[in-house]
Amino acid sequence: MFKGFYKIGWIAFTALPHVALAECNVVHSLQEGDTLLSVAERYYDDRNRWSVIYYANEVALAGNLVNVPVGVEINIPCLETANSKADPKPLLQDDAGIKLLTGSNYAPFTDQDWSGQGLATELVNAALEESPSPVPFSLTWENDWSQHLFPKLDNKEFDMGFPWIKPDCDADPENERCVNFHFSEPIFNILVRLYVDNDSSIAFEKDDELHGKTLCRPKGYFTHDLDSEDRQWLTKGLVKLTQADSPEACFELLTEGKVDAVTLNEFLGYQKIKDLGLADKVKVLDRPISTETLHVIISKRHWRGTTHLYRFNAGLEKLKSTKRYEEILSLIHIS
Repeated sequence: MFKGFYKIGWIAFTALPHVALAECNVVHSLQEGDTLLSVAERYYDDRNRWSVIYYANEVALAGNLVNVPVGVEINIPCLETANSKADPKPLLQDDAGIKLLTGSNYAPFTDQDWSGQGLATELVNAALEESPSPVPFSLTWENDWSQHLFPKLDNKEFDMGFPWIKPDCDADPENERCVNFHFSEPIFNILVRLYVDNDSSIAFEKDDELHGKTLCRPKGYFTHDLDSEDRQWLTKGLVKLTQADSPEACFELLTEGKVDAVTLNEFLGYQKIKDLGLADKVKVLDRPISTETLHVIISKRHWRGTTHLYRFNAGLEKLKSTKRYEEILSLIHIS
């Protein structure tokens, strides 16, 4: 279990000049500032090929993915002759014993355009690699998240889905996720924050500062943190919730003065502020709305649900005891 929130250090990778070298099977001496991502970009013009270099030099790198040892000489293999172990997801196969379901529009957690296809995808893959008697898995991308729980996972079209936030099932045992699905141990924690106009007087030091305010959170996103037993902001009408079509639409409403704040997880919030060029117009408040946990889920009616969940939880526990867990977290960056 988590002892507290992992403070993930965002690493700013400075893109090297476009030098896609023709050489392969050459020796590279690691320099100050090198990462496996930057070395892969230099030689392969593709930083996602970092695992090819890593698996070709496991002994020399001594297990380091991020803080690579300066001065150590590593071999840069040719892609066409690289050992098959260099596949960053060796268990991922089209026809596999476990069928996983996720979506490609939830960056930085799951997105096919991100390095490693997102933070949660990297961690799920790594946990399954560490599980007892690892078995191959397939991964299907369905961007309509409303189809995931019902009918696809509930009907057992897929074995497990990720990443899903777990509601407070003790306080709300009738929540449909609590009633119908088992949750894995937390993959990791995320903070949900408030984003306000730079001139806003909202400090959010206490909950009642938001009474009478209008918040925006996109359609389909969870709201249980806004209506928890100790808040009941929505049930009692203390806070008005606007559910726009997208995070971008929420920020547009904020800049137009139509809502008082946008509430999103900190990863998505920071990314959208950057993408929309709002760094000089929007600020994030220090106190989070909530801390949420992301999980793998499986239907309670799945005949092998307990077995699959045990395998994943065992692998996740082992993964968290290694350096690889935090190294995967630190490899995720805002591109």
